[in-house]
Amino acid sequence: MAEDFDLPNPADEEDMGDLGEDFQATSAGPQKEGEEKEIGKEGLKKKLIKAGTGWETPDSGDEVKVHYTGTLEDGTKFDSSRDRGDPFTFKLGQGQVIKGWDEGIATMKKGEHAIFTIPSDLAYGKAGSPPTIPPNATLTFDVELLSWASVKDICKDGGIYKKILTEGQNWENPKDADEVTVKYEAKIEDGTVVAKSPEEGVEFYVKDGHLCPAISKAVKTMKKGEKVLLTVKPQYGFGEEGSEAKEHHAVVPPNSILSIEMELVSWKTVDNITDDKKVVKKVLKAGEGYEKPNDGTIARIKYTARLEDGTVFEQKGYEADQLFEFVTDEEQVILGLDKAVGTMKKGELALITVSPEYGFGGEEVKQELAVVPPNSTLIYEVELVSFTKDKESWDMDTPEKLEAAAKKKEDGNVLYKIGKYVRAAKKYEKAAKYIEYDTSFSDEQKKQSKTLKVSCHLNNAACKLKLKDYSETVKLCTKVLDLESQNVKALYRRAQAYIETADLDLAELDIKRALEIDPQNREVKLAYKTLKQKQIEYNKKEAKMYGNMFARLSKLEAEKSQAEKMDVDKPSDGKAAAEGMAVEANA
Repeated sequence: MAEDFDLPNPADEEDMGDLGEDFQATSAGPQKEGEEKEIGKEGLKKKLIKAGTGWETPDSGDEVKVHYTGTLEDGTKFDSSRDRGDPFTFKLGQGQVIKGWDEGIATMKKGEHAIFTIPSDLAYGKAGSPPTIPPNATLTFDVELLSWASVKDICKDGGIYKKILTEGQNWENPKDADEVTVKYEAKIEDGTVVAKSPEEGVEFYVKDGHLCPAISKAVKTMKKGEKVLLTVKPQYGFGEEGSEAKEHHAVVPPNSILSIEMELVSWKTVDNITDDKKVVKKVLKAGEGYEKPNDGTIARIKYTARLEDGTVFEQKGYEADQLFEFVTDEEQVILGLDKAVGTMKKGELALITVSPEYGFGGEEVKQELAVVPPNSTLIYEVELVSFTKDKESWDMDTPEKLEAAAKKKEDGNVLYKIGKYVRAAKKYEKAAKYIEYDTSFSDEQKKQSKTLKVSCHLNNAACKLKLKDYSETVKLCTKVLDLESQNVKALYRRAQAYIETADLDLAELDIKRALEIDPQNREVKLAYKTLKQKQIEYNKKEAKMYGNMFARLSKLEAEKSQAEKMDVDKPSDGKAAAEGMAVEANA
């Protein structure tokens, strides 16, 4: 009988991969031991004898292993894997067994024991399976699901099938940028080994690939420690032409289907710290927990800094009890290192590659152990030993929030005065955030909070003007005007932003409103003078533009009129010939 199960039933040649909505819906919900339930709407019944473990059930394509005993309605046994002492293995949902099996076993959990009653339409139909199974026979199968191996069609085109031999750890998978270490052995169909990794495995970046395309595609679906068996069609192996012997493999014949046993030993996560991909972090050792430094954190690190040629130019934090300590976002280290440390966890060890723009730029810099040439790419091996975060607003009481906001505002003022507008803006933003929600404040505290908010937003708007971020300037000034509708500075700065974006009508409204409130304000008067000049220039440009437009239109009209006149004056060929003849006659 086992042989019968290896072939699809001729009466059921439809696709076994889709078990149907009805089946999915009716198989939902827990089933008690001893209870019988119908699966789908075609008469398939399942009686649970012993519940399985966990919650997972096999998917279509998975390789399942079962013990079973099959009987007819009169109790006649026609087949039993138990009697043979050999579990039966097949691919679920692929038409390798009768439809009742594909549908029923898909509802089982590991270790589950159930009895299925399968109508003939889901078994061998009118033909039966002589000599053991008569036509139109209802069958009973006593089935125990021993285990299954997940088999996935990775590319959804049948090109790479992945069978999991050993489950991996955690839930993460490598990305294209990550550096992985894998072990593998690749064979062709006759069992010949064509490639094998060293015992310690091979290391490569996923995006660069290794051996054949199937390796990098499969590794992106794997977890750390996972072992798989890949069945690889030629398009993801060595193609129609195969390959001659090379560094990593022996000769591969044309159109070879490969069998690759592979283990993902480990990988190093590689992340772009900046949007322009000029600061890159490769994690050499994962850190603890989930917390990371925020702006203003006291970070304690060890690091070795090298040039691309390996020259060490600086080393800090390796002396006994002498960790290198700095405050993040305070320009105490180069920008690239500062940004990268802000993404690390306690205990994390990382390799950070910093482009010149985030390092020392175009300057030659003398460091502790060597000179850093201009435009050098820097490589830091950094361990974040510990850190103390700047206190967040939700960890503060109201007096602490007000004090912290005032302190950040003053820090911003210092930075503004020395032209550090980006950093100053961040200080003002942080200050305003501390007191963003003040509903629980007392009346006196609300007054202080409002004063601080207005001051921070105005100063931040001044930073944004310097940085030519005019849309943010408008937003910040509008926030101030929501709090104080008569604030002249907010009207003035918003008008400046509108002038720069050529929103001259809006600028004029703000300036006129500011002058109504403070008619003698010198800065606003100067802004009004600037606005008037801009309006004159704008009107001249418009007049010139329209003048040129009308001139071109007039020229086109004149050319068109001249062309039409010439068409009217020009005689036809017949008229010209007649006029010629008249001249000759007169002559």
